[in-house]
Amino acid sequence: MMSEGVNGALIDLRQVNKVYPSGAGVVSVLRDVSLRVDTGELVAVMGPSGSGKSTLLNMITGIDRPTRGEVYVAGRAVHTLNEDELARWRGKHVGVVFQFFQLLPTLTVLENVLLPMDFCYVHRERDRQARAMLLLEQVGIAAHAHKLPALLSGGEQQRAAIARALANDPPLIVADEPTGNLDSVTAEAVFALFEELVVQGKTVLFVTHDANLSARAQRVIYLRDGQIEPAGNQPSLPLGDRIELP
Repeated sequence: MMSEGVNGALIDLRQVNKVYPSGAGVVSVLRDVSLRVDTGELVAVMGPSGSGKSTLLNMITGIDRPTRGEVYVAGRAVHTLNEDELARWRGKHVGVVFQFFQLLPTLTVLENVLLPMDFCYVHRERDRQARAMLLLEQVGIAAHAHKLPALLSGGEQQRAAIARALANDPPLIVADEPTGNLDSVTAEAVFALFEELVVQGKTVLFVTHDANLSARAQRVIYLRDGQIEPAGNQPSLPLGDRIELP
């Protein structure tokens, strides 16, 4: 399933602002963020804690809404959708991978992967189990299909979460610290899966604090205080790392 947004970009954020009320007043988390990501890009998002990285991902996935500005993803004006429309749109167009997996503990690995298919009706019912098994084979854990998540290692659970994110063949995979809870060897294996998905034509946008992983992205977006850092103000990274403006 390949989708493009307005002007050919899969992701197109325009002057996005997000503020939250607090006891001390209004807190500005994103400030006039504009960002374009094309189909087939592997893009890292970096920045210090509290810089707005997770909020940026929430804007793109429709988990949260901008206070002001426009969000276009996979051909839809995400900021205009109601909750029911958002759920249906997200289920078909965005796969989300979390740092702590978020697998349902009472369902088997196979059932976790089947869940998005059952919700969105993208695939015929008789084809869903075969597709779920194919995805589990793709991420290397088909042998664990009938186990509960608690019986899997952290790396295996993250592979299951990636298979679930791919269930409805979305054009976009968004991952928030997907390797942050894994050892270096397992993190490398998981990141290699993302690289393979990009080769297959997916777009992958991921938040990370790992400079070695961000160095392998095609672009790095660096956030500070809710804004994308302009050229010249970006932090020094280890040799081989690169940061580009969107």
